[in-house]
Amino acid sequence: MTMSFPFARVPPIHCGMGTLQQITPWLRSSNAESVLLVTGRASLQAMGQLCVVERLIDAAGARHSHLICAGEPSAELVDRTTRQWFGQGLDAVIGIGGGSVIDCGKAIAAMIPHGNSVLDHLEGVGRGLAHSGITLPFLAIPTTSGTGGEVSKNAVLSHVGPEGYKKSLRHENFVPSAVILDGSLLTGAAADITAACGMDAFTQLLEPFLSPTASPLSDAIVWSGLQHLVPNLRSACGEGSADPQVRLNMAYGALCSGIGLANAGLGLVHGLAGPIGGWFPMPHGVICGTLMAAVQQQNWSALKQRDPHHPAIERMARVGRLMPGGSNLSENAAAVDHFTDCLLRWVEELQLPRLSDYGITAADLDRIVEAASNRNNPIALSPSEIKALLQTRL
Repeated sequence: MTMSFPFARVPPIHCGMGTLQQITPWLRSSNAESVLLVTGRASLQAMGQLCVVERLIDAAGARHSHLICAGEPSAELVDRTTRQWFGQGLDAVIGIGGGSVIDCGKAIAAMIPHGNSVLDHLEGVGRGLAHSGITLPFLAIPTTSGTGGEVSKNAVLSHVGPEGYKKSLRHENFVPSAVILDGSLLTGAAADITAACGMDAFTQLLEPFLSPTASPLSDAIVWSGLQHLVPNLRSACGEGSADPQVRLNMAYGALCSGIGLANAGLGLVHGLAGPIGGWFPMPHGVICGTLMAAVQQQNWSALKQRDPHHPAIERMARVGRLMPGGSNLSENAAAVDHFTDCLLRWVEELQLPRLSDYGITAADLDRIVEAASNRNNPIALSPSEIKALLQTRL
């Protein structure tokens, strides 16, 4: 851990029941008269909340248009929306939905003032032009508890296929203008979506906690997130799914995960999720969920064999003691064993799909391993170790 570190900007956060009402004062403070509302396909309407949001926009004296982002956002969708709204006097964007909706709204807000293609700026696949950072005000309101995109400076866009990609549009100014976490919006996600999003958030808390670039400040935030998410993950997928407080605890954990990844980085699970998500139609949270236990088992095995005094072991043990039934485990080895055992149980109990369910075969593994990033993993795993853990999830 280092005491010399930068820390990314965090937007104003309104967290708690009833905070959806902050839409109206936010629009007034932004002097917004014309608003683009970006949502998912149907969940907001099914919860009876779409009409509430529309009334809050009306109360600010603003008019609005509605864009549906039905899946993971693409450059094509962002470019099409940019062409439609460039020069039309749009003043602000509100994104209400899961991580895909938040990323979609963030990218649209960043591109409408300029009118050019997002591919001019998308990392790794575009023209490599620097973005000016000029963006429309963007209000992020998550309805799932996964990506933490509501507090990050990047918007992930996807193109799925043999030459596919998941790449970021990134600038410090793309951190949303404000965030609303309201428990009344969080109870609509189905169990499988909740499980995938929850495991994504857990991954984004754990990997910064185990990262060699962690700082005391990032540790404090991700640990707080873990303390709220771990006791509520199983409940949110089952008997507590309709409890707004359970869901709000999950959303708080996801928000902390977004702050953590922005300041301490991510490990191998996310290093594998990039190529897998670009080449196969596998949702990001499902990738994280299905690989989390296998990656941590392999990390634990490698640490024991090659670096048994590594500080990450104490950190893994600390998480193990936070897991159900782990509080009395005094020995680090026993606590880490408990940690990996709990992750394996989560994968099975939450019925997370396998890689093969999305068309991934043994023949694809070498290509995935070659493209994977080991950056910020607590220990560098060899290509053979990475391939072996992938094989366990086929």
